[in-house]
Amino acid sequence: MNKVLIVDDSQTLRHMLSDLLEENGMQVVAATNGLEAKKYIQASAPDLVITDLIMPEMNGYELCRWIKNEPSTQKIPVLICSTKSEEFDRYWGMKQGADAYITKPFHPPELLKTVRQLLKGRM
Repeated sequence: MNKVLIVDDSQTLRHMLSDLLEENGMQVVAATNGLEAKKYIQASAPDLVITDLIMPEMNGYELCRWIKNEPSTQKIPVLICSTKSEEFDRYWGMKQGADAYITKPFHPPELLKTVRQLLKGRM
């Protein structure tokens, strides 16, 4: 069973994503910001990280850059899921090492398809 870490300061979004992923056979863990996620990743690496960009303490760009620069975590796929929808935001997210970028509000089938593709690439 694939383990997905959801990093978002919105409790509603964490629950919505958790329900969607769990209904599709994935184990889900959650963090409210990048620092919390970093601690979790160091203790037990997930198979995929889905992160928001705008969060307190450590934003999604910083978290993505940290994941991709650490030898022990750089192969973990990162999906940015953010309300920031400008082309520059997408470009900057990919420059930080993100493997995919989806804007909110997202369509659940699109998100699931992207998650499955990222997890398949990890096997």
